[in-house]
Amino acid sequence: MLELKNLETSYGQSQVLFGVDLQVNEREVVTLLGRNGMGKTTTINSIMGMVRARSGEINFEGNQIREWPAHRVAQSGMGLVPEGRQIFPNLNVIENLVATSANRFKNKNPWTLDRVFNLFPSLLERAKNMGNQLSGGEQQMLAIGRALMTNPRLLILDEATEGLAPLVKMEIWECLNGLKTSGQSILVVDKNIEALTHLANRHYIMEKGKIVWSGDSPALIADKEIQHRYLGI
Repeated sequence: MLELKNLETSYGQSQVLFGVDLQVNEREVVTLLGRNGMGKTTTINSIMGMVRARSGEINFEGNQIREWPAHRVAQSGMGLVPEGRQIFPNLNVIENLVATSANRFKNKNPWTLDRVFNLFPSLLERAKNMGNQLSGGEQQMLAIGRALMTNPRLLILDEATEGLAPLVKMEIWECLNGLKTSGQSILVVDKNIEALTHLANRHYIMEKGKIVWSGDSPALIADKEIQHRYLGI
């Protein structure tokens, strides 16, 4: 579904990504792991067209999209839950959810307001509240719901549970497990290794803009040295 080949990205003269290779298959959950400042968000932003990669390939469902503008990437079937949530503060919950909603691929069971509210009942209770009146956890639920309302082929989450209370984190992980069961393809960045190894099929670890390890959950759980060296565990 998604494949990065030898991807390199810079900010001006400062190179951040160095030959990144990564793959997400259909109906698969994949993680991108690493300490802060190692290039994970730059990788996500390069995929989404918000930062223009200078070389390499970004292939999505048979299309080479590296030079596509961000809006075209989003319309191609990728839904982003960005770091920091970035919901619309002056729109209420319902307005946030419908602002970018679409069913471009004619899904037979598309995401609707009712489906999002069934997934996150607390959002229904806050349906008329403005985005800036929500808690951090509610904002993250809203950001996930907003991405799902685009009916994405691939859902991308950058820092899925960062800064959230434990009970809210649990709710987010339950949501992602439910999405996985339904067949949703997911690429997720987060630091909760225990939750991620239960959720994901495969993992990539990034260090200083390079992929330094990849493998499945049993391999990551077993390799304590890799966890300590690259993830600070």
